[in-house]
Amino acid sequence: PRKLYEINKNNEIVHYSPYNGKIEKGYMFTDNGFWDTFRAVFPFFTVMYPEMNSQIMKGLVNTYKEGGRLPEWASPGYRDCMIGSNSSSIIADAYIKGIRDFDAETAFEAMVKNATVPEPRMNSLGRSGVLEYNKLGYVPCDIKLNESAARTLEYAYADFCVAEMAKAMGKDKSEYEIYEKRMMNYKNLFDKEVGFMRGRKSDGTWLENFNPFSWGGVFTEGCSWHYTWSVFQDPIGLAKLMGGREKFAAKLDSVFTTPPHSEFSYYGFKIHEIVEMELLNMGQYAHGNQPIQHMIYLYNWAKEPWKAQYHVRNVMEKLYGPGADGLCGDEDNGQTSAWFVFGAMGFYPVCPGTPEYAIGSPLFEKMTLSLENGKKFIIEGKNNSSSNYYIKNAKLNGKEFTKNFITHNEILNGGSLSFEMDSKPNKNRGIKDSDIPFSITRY
Repeated sequence: PRKLYEINKNNEIVHYSPYNGKIEKGYMFTDNGFWDTFRAVFPFFTVMYPEMNSQIMKGLVNTYKEGGRLPEWASPGYRDCMIGSNSSSIIADAYIKGIRDFDAETAFEAMVKNATVPEPRMNSLGRSGVLEYNKLGYVPCDIKLNESAARTLEYAYADFCVAEMAKAMGKDKSEYEIYEKRMMNYKNLFDKEVGFMRGRKSDGTWLENFNPFSWGGVFTEGCSWHYTWSVFQDPIGLAKLMGGREKFAAKLDSVFTTPPHSEFSYYGFKIHEIVEMELLNMGQYAHGNQPIQHMIYLYNWAKEPWKAQYHVRNVMEKLYGPGADGLCGDEDNGQTSAWFVFGAMGFYPVCPGTPEYAIGSPLFEKMTLSLENGKKFIIEGKNNSSSNYYIKNAKLNGKEFTKNFITHNEILNGGSLSFEMDSKPNKNRGIKDSDIPFSITRY
C-alpha cells in the first residue's frame, strides 16, 4: 500500500481525502486491492511490520469515516474493481493477532455495515447482492449480478471474520451469532452430485449445463476447479461434503492430474490467467492467479501433509526465479511474492482471522525473522536441498513438534523451529486429529 499522508508544519499527520475532498488529520493509504492481498500480504505485515499495519488499520477507519465504506480497492479512492468483502479479513486478522492500536469499534461498525446494508454507488463497495445473500444463504446467479458463486464463498468467509472479530472484542453473542450461521453458507453452493461449487438460482435450482472448466460467469478469474477450495474457515467441513478425508485428499490430487483445459466463452478469448495456467502445466493448479494459491496447504487438513511439502517446494523452485520471467503471473500488489516468502519460511496463512499458519516446506537451511518486538525467530531446514523437501521430523524450541500448523504467538515469542528434511515423506508425522490446523468443523 502506498502512503497517502503527510506531516504538516505543526508535526501533525494529515492527508488529502479522496473520499470527501477535504484535508483531514490521520493516516491514509491507497493503491491496494484486498481481493488479492488479504491472502498473504497483510498476514505478512502482521508478522513483520505490525506498526505499519496498525497505521493502515487507522487509515481504513478514516476511509470509512470520510467515505461511508471500507475500501475493497483504493486507487486513490474507491474503485469499482473485483469482488468480496475482504477488508473484514485484514481488520480481523490484525486485531486477533494483537494489533489493536486503532478504533476497533468503528472498524467493526463498518464491517457490519458491509454485511447488512446495500451500496448503490458501485459493486465493489459493501457486498453486491447482500440482501439476497442474507435471505437465501447465497447470491443467486439469476439477478443480473456476475460472479455470484465467488461472491457467496467470499462473503461466507467474511462472515466468519466478523464473528471472530466480535468474539475477540468481547461482544455479546447477539452481535455475532447470525454471522456464525452465515459463515457456513458455502455449503449452499456445493453440489454433491458433481462434487464442485456451482451457481444456484433464486428458486434453489442449480444453474444448468454445469462445466467445472468454465471460467468467469459465476466465478472470478477462475473456474469451479479453483473456487471449490475457497472455504478457508472450514476445510474439514468441505472435506465432509466431499465424502470424507480420503475423498478430500483424492480431490486435491485431481487438481494436479486433470489437464489444464478451460472453457472461456464468458470472456470470448483466453484471458492471460488461462494462458498462464496452460503454460505452468500443473493441471488445474493456476498459481498465476490468487483463488487457488492456498489450496496446496489443504493437504494438512487431509492428514497427508507430505503432499503439501512436495507441491509447495515444487512451486517455489519451478515457478519463481530472479530473471525477467521470475513471476508466473500477476504480482497483484505483492500477493504472489508474499506467497513465496511465506513458503520459504515453511508456513502459510490459509485462514487469515485465525492465529495459525499451515506448515509447508522451508526453502533454506536457515532463515532468521528479526521481529519488531526485538525478538528473533529462527527457522532451520537441516539437510535441506532440492531433493530433500520432505519433513522427517521437527522441533519447536527444542521440543518435538508434530503439528501441521504454528501459531502467531509462537512466532512472536521468538525461538526456533527446526525441521529435519529428507528425500522421502514421513507418512507417520502430522496425522493425528490434534495435528490438524483450525477448522470450524472437526473430524
